[in-house]
Parts: sequence; C-alpha cells; structure tokens
Amino acid sequence: MTSNAPQPPAQAAPDVDKRSILLVFAGLLVAMLLASLDQTIFSTALPTIVGELNGVEHMLWVTTSYILAATIMLPIYGKLGDLIGRKGLFIFAISIFLVGSVIGGLSQNMTELIIGRAVQGLGGGGLMLLSQAIIADVIPARQRGKYMGVMGGVFALSSVAGPLLGGWFTESIGWRWAFWMNLPLGALAILAAVLFLHLPKGTNSKPRIDVAGMGLLAIATTCLVLFTTWGGTQYAWDSMQIIALIAGTVVAGVLFVLVERRAAEPIMPLHLFKDRNFNLATLAGLITGVAMFGAIGYLPTYLQMVTGVNATLAGFMMIPMMAALLVTSIVSGILVSRTGRYKWLPITGTTIVAGALALLSTMTPDTPVWILCSYLALMGLGLGMTMQIFILIVQNSFPIAQVGTATAGNNFFRQVGASLGSAIVGSLFVSRLTTLLAERLPQAPGAPSSGGLNSLTPSLVKDMPDAVRMPIISSYNDALVPVFLYMVPLVLIAVVLLCFLVEKPLATRIERDILPESIAEGELLITGGREAVGPDGAPIADDGGAPAARRTL
Repeated sequence: MTSNAPQPPAQAAPDVDKRSILLVFAGLLVAMLLASLDQTIFSTALPTIVGELNGVEHMLWVTTSYILAATIMLPIYGKLGDLIGRKGLFIFAISIFLVGSVIGGLSQNMTELIIGRAVQGLGGGGLMLLSQAIIADVIPARQRGKYMGVMGGVFALSSVAGPLLGGWFTESIGWRWAFWMNLPLGALAILAAVLFLHLPKGTNSKPRIDVAGMGLLAIATTCLVLFTTWGGTQYAWDSMQIIALIAGTVVAGVLFVLVERRAAEPIMPLHLFKDRNFNLATLAGLITGVAMFGAIGYLPTYLQMVTGVNATLAGFMMIPMMAALLVTSIVSGILVSRTGRYKWLPITGTTIVAGALALLSTMTPDTPVWILCSYLALMGLGLGMTMQIFILIVQNSFPIAQVGTATAGNNFFRQVGASLGSAIVGSLFVSRLTTLLAERLPQAPGAPSSGGLNSLTPSLVKDMPDAVRMPIISSYNDALVPVFLYMVPLVLIAVVLLCFLVEKPLATRIERDILPESIAEGELLITGGREAVGPDGAPIADDGGAPAARRTL
C-alpha cells in the first residue's frame, strides 16, 4: 500500500528542513551565548563598576541577583513551555532579558544595577532552558547529540570569553557595553525565532498554573542560594541569619512536595523522580556541578596569588580547560549521533574529572604552569563528556510533552550543585586560609597586620619581601589544593551511580500526542515524522499555514 508517486517532493523537503533547522539552531546558540556570557562577563568588571557607583558593600549582589532569578525561573519556563508552547515563551524570555540589559546599561547607582541584573536573570533562565527544550522539539534524540554538543561548547566558550570580554570593555569603551552588546544579539535571536521557528502549541489549551508550587519553589530556592552564598562569608554558619535561611529552605521544600502531590499541573511533577535515568543523571549532574564550579570558582584567585600573574593572564590560563571542554563536548555529541551509544561517555568523563581533581590536589607553588594547565585541560576533557549527555539522557526518558519540565528539573539541580560547590569550596578555602595566614605570617617589617590580610592583592604580594611573600603563597596553596582531594570521593560516587544507567535506545522520531482540541482548532501536530491528519483524513495545517510535509522530522 506504499506509493512512490510523491517521491520528488519528499526528496526536496529534507533540504528545506535541514536549512530551516540550522537557522533555528543559530538563533538558539545566540540566545544561549547571551545567557551564559552574562553569568561571567562582570567578574573582571566588578571592581570598576562598584567603584564608579559607590557600592562595594553590594558587590556580591551583582552576580547573586542574576543567578537567583535565573534559578527560580528554570522550572517555571520548563513547565509553561510544555503547557502553552515554547516559541512565544522563548521570545518573551529574550525580551525580558533585553529589558534588564537596558536597565543595567542606564543604571546610575548600585540599586538600579542590581535590579537590571535581576530582570536579566528572569529572562536568562528561559534562554538557556528553552534553547535546550526547543532542540528536543525539532530534532529526534538520535540526531540531537551533535547539536547538544555544540551547545555545551558555547557554554565553555562563554566561560572564558566572558571575563576577557568584560575586562576589555572595562579598559576600553566602558563596562556598560557589557549590557548594550546584548541588544543587537537579542534582536537577532528574536528575528530568527519569529521567521524560522515553527513549533506545535502546548499540550493543554486551558492550562491550570501551579501558582502555589511556583511560590514555594521560589522561596526554597531563594533561601538555598542565599545561605550557600552568604554562609561562611557575610555571615557565620551558626548565625541566626543562616540558620533561618536553612530552616526556610527545609520548610518550603517540604511544603512544596506536599503541594506538588495534589497539583493538577505540578511545576515539578513527582513522577519524574520515579524514572531511574532521571534520578541518576540529575544526581550525577548535581555532583558534577559541585566539582566544576567548586574547582574553577577559586582557581583564578589561586593562579594570581601563587604564580603572580595578573587577572587577564589568569583568565588565559583557564583556556586549556575550556578548550578541551569545547572539543570533547562537540566530539562526544557527534559520536552519540553516529552510534546511538551514550552510557560510556558520562562514566568515562566523571572518572577523568575525579583523576583531574586528584592531580590538582598535588599542586605546589613550584609546579610549572604548563603542568597546571595540563591538569585543567584534563578536567575540561572529562566535563565535555558529561554535561550535555546528562540532558540528552533525561530528554530521552520522557515524551515530548514533558521534555521541558524534565530538562528544567535537571538544569535546576545542576544549578543548585553549582551554588553548593562554590559555597562549600569557598567556605573551606577562606577558613583554612585565615588560619594558615595567622599561623605562618611573621611579625616582621613588611608583614600586614591581621586587619590588613583582607586587603591582600596579587600585585601587593608580588612586591613583598620573600620572608613575607612565601608564607602567603604557601598559605594560599595549602588552603585550596586539599579541597580538590576532598571532592574526589564525591565524584567517584557519581561514577558508581552512572554505572546503573539504563541505556535506552535513542528515539529516531519525535512522537506527539494528538489532542482533540488541537484537531478541532486545526493546529499542526507531527507524529514521528509523519503528517498528522484529522478525522476526515485531511492533513492538519500548522498555525502559520506552512505545508505539513515541510515539517517532517
């Protein structure tokens, strides 16, 4: 009953589809670049910004406000995308991000700057999450690996380009261009979405929004991010502020679980946690986030204080790690698409990460720079084999109607891991450093007083006499490198967990549910690369009037 009559149009369609997908993918990459750059671009510009706006005491909030807002919005964008469709939500997220960029670019004081960064985060959380979910809408899982690999490469690129770009803006045309550059790039991403992104609408024409769940998750996330950010730095771990934030996290978390059990459309459905692969990939992703952000968060400081390089050179010394991450992320994605096998990649990658952390724990002030950079490259090699594969595993475990929610859940817990990693490593590092400096610094001419220890800078230390400089350098080294060793058993736990993954075959088609209301309204529905038809057998047209045959995946 198969006819070869329509063969010529069928041969022409894939070319159009491939070209359209590449244009959509380019727009998604721009959106991801915007979101990931803004997590790092202000790291080198902050000293100048807070100096101009007279707000050194609020420096932490320039970064925290963005991360907090983005983390809160991840599950919200994921669920709403599944319910109402992702195209309009994606354009909305970019627009909100651009509004925040304008507020930040025009800010005249720290309050306005922090508000701008928070508004950016409200949109930025959607840029990253929806880009990953939209790929699942248009690319079957078997072919998705190579696209996800490139997305992982963009994240790696921005991790290096962000600080370097922020430093260049600050020293040349001004730090406000870190905001203004977003406007043309954001406009380009919106244009690509409007012209080339043709997606089916959501799974529910009249969705019931889980307002209570969203509110409780926002409270729990806020308390979690704040106590991991402030604990051991702005407030002592046993202070009332931190204890209250920990209690708020626990109480809001418990109430959130109770609400989700009864919600009609839960923002983070509890049935996600019944899937073995989701649990294992998400937990391994959280551990990887702890290791990655815990390691790289303080390495630039270590490099400056121990090797004596300036901030720019310290940024360049991180390039081997990000270059290795970029290459292996792309190569691993291509391998998955060609072979359909993926379980071995995260197992191998996390093992390599554990080995790299063990090597980093052997560093001394006399370790040659090229050896240190090789350790960083090894870590990047391992990370590139894990990050995007975790997302692919999660997306392959659920139907397309739930892929946004599942992707958001995975990203949410990885972001939590990043926050925990930075906080835990920072707390251990600072407490050990304070103790070691107090023990080792001689009370001799040229040695800073106890109050002056907070004012140590790389240039200041570099000009000190050896009797003072060497104890400071050894203190920084001995305060940080043991922390890397502490993380090795944690990463090895992730290796063991990943051994229990079930390597489900990667889907070669995109299966969608045909909803009665969708058929009645004449919406486009694609089922496994086949044209959807109504009760009368006639093809169902999409919302833009494009022929359904051109949407075959």
